Amino acid sequence: MTATTDTPHIECVDLVRIFSAEGVEVQALQGLTLRVERGELTAIVGASGSGKSTLLSILSGLDVPTAGRARVAGHDLLTMRGAERTAYRRRTVGFVWQQTARNLIPYFTVAENVATALAVAAYPSRDRRERIGAVLEPLGIADLADRLPGQLSGGQQQRAAIAVALANEPEVLFADEPTGELDALNSELVLEAMRDVNQRLGVTVLIVTHDAGVSSHVRRTVQIRDGRTSTETHRSTRSDEFGRAVQHAEEFAVLDRVGRLQLPQEYLTALGLKDRVRLDLETDRVEVRPSRPDGEEAP
Repeated sequence: MTATTDTPHIECVDLVRIFSAEGVEVQALQGLTLRVERGELTAIVGASGSGKSTLLSILSGLDVPTAGRARVAGHDLLTMRGAERTAYRRRTVGFVWQQTARNLIPYFTVAENVATALAVAAYPSRDRRERIGAVLEPLGIADLADRLPGQLSGGQQQRAAIAVALANEPEVLFADEPTGELDALNSELVLEAMRDVNQRLGVTVLIVTHDAGVSSHVRRTVQIRDGRTSTETHRSTRSDEFGRAVQHAEEFAVLDRVGRLQLPQEYLTALGLKDRVRLDLETDRVEVRPSRPDGEEAP
């Protein structure tokens, strides 16, 4: 099943995920909405407990939402069952996890790890050797093909993990905290590798992280807070008055279909907004102003 060009490659609408344990319910996702177009490079950023890992588990086919709608590359993740779910994880999407143990088999070489992913995806055996070279070379690790994961640095391991994730030629690549255990230099190399994959192959890439520093490497950042998308930042390169390329960023608050939005925490703090606020509708804007403690509206 393939998504048409006029539909988002990743779409979540009013996504809810509730976990129950010993009679206590925890709502990890509370009506989350997200849209990612084909070929986008996007980062989902949020603090621990914000719901970002739950979102990735659902999108990767490891978990099923309680309610709402979620589709990836034309697959309905709520109704997907059995053989379709297996095929989805083998051929449609690739995964890079934070922990090396989830990415690489420790007693297989880098080349053997890629070959295993190809075998699982039923890639033609006559083409596997060529495919291994095709994924390792652009990532700068072709000379490490015969090494075991334990003989690689953390950054090399993650680039090998990207190679494994790309072996089945997926439409979408998911990465869960891919730089969480790396130093600054190796983090830079891994993020640049993902950006290269996105630009060179056109693969849709979704990175989930708590590290706000990842934002500078992607064109779009979506902030998650309390189980909902709260703000988005879009980045582009523009020329200044001297003709030099400069980075430009615009931040947007996300408005859901029932009119809710989350204001950035720094705005709330700066203006002392809490409990309730006053809204004034102007010709071209809505003004948000604090209320006084005694209930009298601020002028």
